[in-house]
Amino acid sequence: MPESSSSPQRRRGRRGFLFFVLLVVVAAGVWWWSGQQGADDTDAPGGFAGGMRGGFGGPVPVRAGTADLRQMDHTLQAIGTVTALNTVTVNSRVEGELDEILFNEGGYVEKNDVIARIDPRTYQVGLEQAQGQLAQTRARLTNAKQDLQRYEQLFGQQSIARQQLDSQQALVNELEATQQANQAAVEDAQLQLSFTDIVAPVSGRVGLRQVDVGNLIRAGSTDGLVVITQTQPISVRFSLPQADLPDVQAAMQDHDLKVDVYGSDGGTILDSGTLQAVDNQIDTATGTVSLKARLPNQDEALFPNQFVNVRLHVESGERLAIPSAALQYGSIGAFVYVIDEDDSVRVQEVAAGQADGRYVMISAGLEAGDRVVLEGVDRLREGSEVEVIEDETGDGNES
Repeated sequence: MPESSSSPQRRRGRRGFLFFVLLVVVAAGVWWWSGQQGADDTDAPGGFAGGMRGGFGGPVPVRAGTADLRQMDHTLQAIGTVTALNTVTVNSRVEGELDEILFNEGGYVEKNDVIARIDPRTYQVGLEQAQGQLAQTRARLTNAKQDLQRYEQLFGQQSIARQQLDSQQALVNELEATQQANQAAVEDAQLQLSFTDIVAPVSGRVGLRQVDVGNLIRAGSTDGLVVITQTQPISVRFSLPQADLPDVQAAMQDHDLKVDVYGSDGGTILDSGTLQAVDNQIDTATGTVSLKARLPNQDEALFPNQFVNVRLHVESGERLAIPSAALQYGSIGAFVYVIDEDDSVRVQEVAAGQADGRYVMISAGLEAGDRVVLEGVDRLREGSEVEVIEDETGDGNES
């Protein structure tokens, strides 16, 4: 009985072993057939051969570009804030009742335009009083001078004492000083009267009025009557990393630096101007330096406190550049794959500079005319053989 029960178990073990051997044979056949197909594919003309080329020792298909001298702009980008060239809170210099408001809220005023008027009657009375005192002093001075002339004649005839002549001369001097003080009082009264007409100290756009007609205005009020912002021209303040400061300062010695201001979408240019000033110290908290640009703002596209994108043009000229797609980054830093004359590639470290979207400047590592790989770098190694697939233009620089 034990022998009969073990026979089925041996038969099941033999069948399992045979099934395993069959699987091994089938897998070996599939592997051999795939190798034959790969060898056939390496002889196929052009293209990527269904994704199999370069996977079995053949040349890797790539697209290439050329390092050329191109007109490149060295630009720096930042986020800026629009600021009014001047912001003035208009206050009254004298106290009185507000009679008139002569500006439209949100409108534009010119420098020295009368924008409000205070009741002038109190100051007109003060002026007339000062003028009366001046006239009185002038009359007394005229009479004193006439007496002085008579005293001089009498003294020449030895009819009066020297002391009397000197006293009259002192009276004339006193009245002349009084006349000078009265004249100053008249001018002060005229000035105070003129202050009842409140004028715009700068040209610009006025805001909302802070005081209504009929209210008593006090000189030097902190709220003021209205705020005027000078928006033509206008300023933009922005910050750059301290590492960019040497380039900016060197360029400022040669020429005015152009500044373009873009809207929030980064594509619509709002205005262009020039860099006016660089701050005299670096912010230690951020490692940046503040700069200010001035723009004409003729169409008033820029508004105070508006956030904008700023592009500072540092310099422009011919620079060695490659298509941006060719630049790679790794543990060695920036590098490219250079295609040699024998259609093999080598890893070349480069020093990359500014980029304009399509091209990037190269300051070291390449020479004009060097071919670099644009596409297909994921399958490349040092010394890999490549086949350059020309694009439609045939120059290899279009990606």
